[in-house]
Amino acid sequence: MLMIASKSFLLLQEFSTSREIQVDMIVLTDGSRILGLGDLGVQGIGIPIGKLDMYVAAAGINPQRILPVMLDVGTNNQKLLEDRLYLGLRQPRLEGEEYLSIVDEFMEAVHTRWPKAIVQFEDFQMKWAFETLQRYRKRFCMFNDDIQGTAGVALAGLLGTVRTQGRPLADFANQKIVVVGAGSAGLGVLNMAVQAVKRMAGADANPQFFLLDKDGLITKARKVIDPAAAPFAKAPAEIEELGLMEGANLIEVVKKVKPHVLLGLSGVGGVFNEEVLKAMQESDSTKPAIFAMSNPTMNAECAAVDAFKHAGENIVFASGSLFKNVDLGNGKVGHVNQANNMYLFPGIGLGALLSGARLISDGMLQAASECIRDITAEVGAAVIQAAVAEELAEGHGDIGPRELRQMSKVWIDFNFLSSKLHPFFSWLKPAMALHAGGQ
Repeated sequence: MLMIASKSFLLLQEFSTSREIQVDMIVLTDGSRILGLGDLGVQGIGIPIGKLDMYVAAAGINPQRILPVMLDVGTNNQKLLEDRLYLGLRQPRLEGEEYLSIVDEFMEAVHTRWPKAIVQFEDFQMKWAFETLQRYRKRFCMFNDDIQGTAGVALAGLLGTVRTQGRPLADFANQKIVVVGAGSAGLGVLNMAVQAVKRMAGADANPQFFLLDKDGLITKARKVIDPAAAPFAKAPAEIEELGLMEGANLIEVVKKVKPHVLLGLSGVGGVFNEEVLKAMQESDSTKPAIFAMSNPTMNAECAAVDAFKHAGENIVFASGSLFKNVDLGNGKVGHVNQANNMYLFPGIGLGALLSGARLISDGMLQAASECIRDITAEVGAAVIQAAVAEELAEGHGDIGPRELRQMSKVWIDFNFLSSKLHPFFSWLKPAMALHAGGQ
């Protein structure tokens, strides 16, 4: 674990060279927006540790080649600043160019020391999540899990919902989707969903997506719109025919739009109340979907039992937090699906790492979301193939780009991702032998 305070990147150089370690995977946070808990300062280090545990468990990454990093730029949490036991810098968070210069320095240092390492950004507040993603995605092999990982999982769920409705996948372009929450995760979902629609229906397609924040429906009539949300603001003419206007509340939007999907990434527990859920009974879909994706459980937009009780038994329900299946009586069960990034990001990192990709592209992320029902190796294989197709793969270790191009998907799945991963999975063999000998 590495905690880096402002202007102390000599520590990174000393840390890496003195111990002669190699790093393949880094998860980085600044602790500014931990789940729905807010600014936890350096106490947010548990998130990178937990995410890297998933890389080890699900993707088989060598635990000696991972690095959780906490970038300490201060905290705006007054309780922490006044806590004498707080371990972080006792100062307000850096802002503006001073903040970005710190992240710049870190990314350059990592790339210089470990040029093939993947950096996953995690739990940055929205303004820095989008800023850093746009700043680095064309320069380094990195991705933002909150924006891109969540989006990939949500897109997989949205596409799966179309299938459960018995409709062709291309019908996704006609789905009416209401997204509640205009933070990094909600906007990431919309961005990837729009890209999917345009692939299916052409660049001129106009998706029927509706975005709400704490002030209601976002339209172009709003005086102040966050630049990241502006592309998804509806034109007044589009919503007037539905009887809606700027700032319409959630219940109004659901009743007038009659969406196929109601998706929550608001961080506001219970925002899908009884009235909202009952309104979903009038959905234009025969099998409407309700995604309550906020974490932790107390911040989920609704509980599974309430969704099935008020919206009806014939719904698709997914949540970010784990809920038990719901007993509907008469032997019927309301099945709960978990829509969590944990099903996606290990495969994204694995595929990018093994392909030696220079960058992580939208095509690689979309490939991952389309095979999310399969194991991490499947996701990794899909990411590798996308990286090769986009000529981003440079190879890793003994496997070069020419060999990658010649590999079939089956070969990647069952050979490359199992027995050819030295030095990534080689640590598993002695560990498994030791375990077997101890039984």
